[in-house]
Amino acid sequence: MQRTYVAKNEEMGGSWTREWFVVNADGKRLGRMASEIAVILQGKHKPIYTPHVDTGDYVIVVNAEKIDLTGQKWDKKLYQRHSGYIGGLKEMTYRRLIERRPTLPVREAVRRMLPKSKLGKRMLRKLKVYEGPAHPHSAQQPQELEI
Repeated sequence: MQRTYVAKNEEMGGSWTREWFVVNADGKRLGRMASEIAVILQGKHKPIYTPHVDTGDYVIVVNAEKIDLTGQKWDKKLYQRHSGYIGGLKEMTYRRLIERRPTLPVREAVRRMLPKSKLGKRMLRKLKVYEGPAHPHSAQQPQELEI
């Protein structure tokens, strides 16, 4: 009888290496791109995927400020945060958020698609988001990923 393979944390540094991918966000839809990035960060694209082990790869997103949305989301999509005090709710539209912090919408969209646990936080650390077309990870020889 053949047994199901279960990856272990110790194996991820040895025979199974993590790959690096570059995604150009210019003109891509935010949600569609984020869902595919979340799959790669979790390792669901690999045959060794195990839910309780971080088997995913690294993803570099460039041109994050050129991401696209459909419809009227530029002015109607709200990002909210709360200070913890009474009346401390802060709201910002997508258009204003892109002006102030262009990498945040991509990071938040991917974060919300990952597991809500310590494992999800570890997966999110493998996501690198940059404004322009340049990134400092050329030494890792990342592969171009078309989404």
